[in-house]
Amino acid sequence: MTQNILAVDDDSKILKILHHTLSKEGFRVSTASSGEEALQLAGKSLPDLVLLDITMPGIDGYETFQRLRAINDMPIIFLTDRTDEIDKVVGFRMGIDDYQTKPFSPTELALRVKAVLRRSGGQIVKSENPLKYGSIVLDYDRRVVKIDNQVVELTPKEFELLWLLASSPNSVFTKAQLLDKVWKSEFYGDDNTVTVHIRKLREKIETDPSKPVFIKTVWGTGYKFEYFA
Repeated sequence: MTQNILAVDDDSKILKILHHTLSKEGFRVSTASSGEEALQLAGKSLPDLVLLDITMPGIDGYETFQRLRAINDMPIIFLTDRTDEIDKVVGFRMGIDDYQTKPFSPTELALRVKAVLRRSGGQIVKSENPLKYGSIVLDYDRRVVKIDNQVVELTPKEFELLWLLASSPNSVFTKAQLLDKVWKSEFYGDDNTVTVHIRKLREKIETDPSKPVFIKTVWGTGYKFEYFA
């Protein structure tokens, strides 16, 4: 079933890019140029995911986010030209699902949308399996990770943790989110489990675990799989 994406931005050029990019990926895309218009559209037809600009005149992205979540617990990705980490921390503490800075790669944005829908239980329109990032390849069906064509032996939980991070490149996950998604809260409150598995993953996939290239720590928040094409 085709999924509905609502893109909200006061920049018409950005809206055109979003509409073109996501329509090509098989989504049905609606656009809104203000928070007020976004709330009207969302109230009439609940979107499966919202791409929401933060800096808009009138009702800004933060307030629009809160009002949208009052309508339905839909996945929401913030769009912004702000690069300060504090803005990302505020957003994740509010409960956003992901954060995309401008300018953005259309390919990366599409991956983020699909990853958020995957995490939220939505149906993925197109498979992104295997995932390829430079020298590293992840094949979910075969549960195989290769670096420079060499198989890396991972435990099931290590693979699930790496796949979750890599399926949403440059997205920050808190330890609580990782516990919930990978361990299904069986170690609720014990975020040391995440720390240990991150350390073991780095030992296996990073050339120098003390200076990780892929799995980065976002201090005060959590971890991310970093990759820029």
